[in-house]
Amino acid sequence: MASTAAPTTPTTTERPNVVKLEDAGPSCKKLSIEIPAEVVSEKINDSLETLAVEAQLPGFRRGHVPRWLVEKRFGPTLRKEAKTELVASAFNKAVEDLKLKIVGQPGGGNLEKVEIEDGKPFAFELEVEVLPEFDLPKLEGIAVKKPIIEITDEMVDEEIGKIAVNEGTLETREESEPGDYVTGHAVMKGGKEGTEFYNLKGAVVQVPTKDKKGKGMILGIMVDDFSKQLGTLKPGDAATISAKGPENHEVEGVRNADLTITFTAERVDRIIAAPKENLISAFGVGDEAQLKELVKTRMQQRVQVQQQGAMHQQIAKHLIDGVKIELPKRMTTQQAARTLERRRLELMYRGVEAHKIEEHMAELRKASSESASRDLALFFILHKASEELKISVSDAEINSRIAQIAFQRNVRPEQLRQELMRSNQVSGIYQQIRDHKTLDAILAKAAVTEMPADDYNKQAKEEMAKV
Repeated sequence: MASTAAPTTPTTTERPNVVKLEDAGPSCKKLSIEIPAEVVSEKINDSLETLAVEAQLPGFRRGHVPRWLVEKRFGPTLRKEAKTELVASAFNKAVEDLKLKIVGQPGGGNLEKVEIEDGKPFAFELEVEVLPEFDLPKLEGIAVKKPIIEITDEMVDEEIGKIAVNEGTLETREESEPGDYVTGHAVMKGGKEGTEFYNLKGAVVQVPTKDKKGKGMILGIMVDDFSKQLGTLKPGDAATISAKGPENHEVEGVRNADLTITFTAERVDRIIAAPKENLISAFGVGDEAQLKELVKTRMQQRVQVQQQGAMHQQIAKHLIDGVKIELPKRMTTQQAARTLERRRLELMYRGVEAHKIEEHMAELRKASSESASRDLALFFILHKASEELKISVSDAEINSRIAQIAFQRNVRPEQLRQELMRSNQVSGIYQQIRDHKTLDAILAKAAVTEMPADDYNKQAKEEMAKV
């Protein structure tokens, strides 16, 4: 096992950290760092002195609280904060000195089990994902087919129908029927120890319609016989759903686990589609003809995104098939979450309806390990290609992308931005734009051939059947 030592540069008053780097598997390294005792003591002492100046306790004026009392009252919290700062500083220094190309956040190791002590060195271990070493294939002249999609009047009417449902009102029902939405309390448990993974009040499930053939979703899990297990519910009724945890779920304990989900219904609703006159008013147009024209314009923009996506997928396949890359042996929680986040944002960008996105997410969690590995490989490949092509992303581009997605979802840009910030997905927008610009740069040098969408879809299905 390869090992590298990289001491940091010492100052006149302290010894350097001792850093060791070891292989921990494909695209994974283990960092072992020891911070000298004097650095630990100095950090604790500085924190105590700072806190003593600011501390206020009953019976003492600000800045006059005895140090021993400050230590007694705030010691555990102070040491926790000092540990966090020492680890962050040492880790960043080691990454810089070793010139590591880190992907994601560090994890694993023994960091949660060790604590700092005054007068003693502090040693800890972390595992980090790093960019694998590989050669990119030739990025020029890739054969790409562009599907040409014509928007018909029937397609516009269908889209208006979907908008009418999205803008519709809820009608309370006494008993659930196919297509109805049931709101209730859902609890997911599983594994050998019966671990509780989710406990969500206000969970919403849809009773599968006939075209779903019994398949439905609950707490992000797709269940093949969901309709049968859910049954017919009235407010107050409870159902127990048994399911197998998806292979690539973000929560590692859920993966391949035998799950039991209890769902207690609180209310049953049916969506009543909004009448066209309401849509005309909501969109600020004069009549139905103008509404259709507006919807058609939006659909044409979406078609351009879909065309771009189809061509990007072809380039991505070419890149994955043309690269030999050694990937981590298993899909980590962090990797799975990143993959699903990228897919979610991509579907939002393509204008897919919100409930359809969640269904896609549930299906993706069931995807095979091979599929997940291809997604991870593409992540690494596009990262390297973006560096080679010198791709950059500006704040203006991020704001524009957020506005574009907001337009597709019929929400205000500032509302979507807040939503993305709450779910820590703004960085995902940055990566999405970077990946798209990288694929567009490759597409600009590709050999593009146009073909009718029907022919393209037929050819794509035939190619998928060969895999």
